[in-house]
Amino acid sequence: MLASSPVVAVVAVRNMDSAKEFYEGTLELKSAGMDDPGGVFYACGGGSLLLVYESSYAGTNEATAVSWEVSDIRAEVAEMKGKGVTFEQYDLPGMTRDGDVHVADTLSAAWFKDPDGNILALVMR
Repeated sequence: MLASSPVVAVVAVRNMDSAKEFYEGTLELKSAGMDDPGGVFYACGGGSLLLVYESSYAGTNEATAVSWEVSDIRAEVAEMKGKGVTFEQYDLPGMTRDGDVHVADTLSAAWFKDPDGNILALVMR
């Protein structure tokens, strides 16, 4: 039923101005040209979209909200750290850590937070 339908990731933020600084400035995402009165759509790889919108519930999710699949996780982590992004350290079953990168078999992941505390991730398979 939904297997062939596009998906949009959605993240709630408290303040659109600071969110735009982070998502556009730090993460270098570009508006998809579909700004909505309540938020901004950002274009991501493969035609996927990220909707960032204001909500009083911003940052209340204690799980990963959005993951980006990358081809070189260590390069992405290094570039983001150079822009001031701090990466989270988790003790996860079946994973070891190599610096800021968590590794399990052929999967590598690194987690970070946006200014509202939303948990975001980089993933490499």
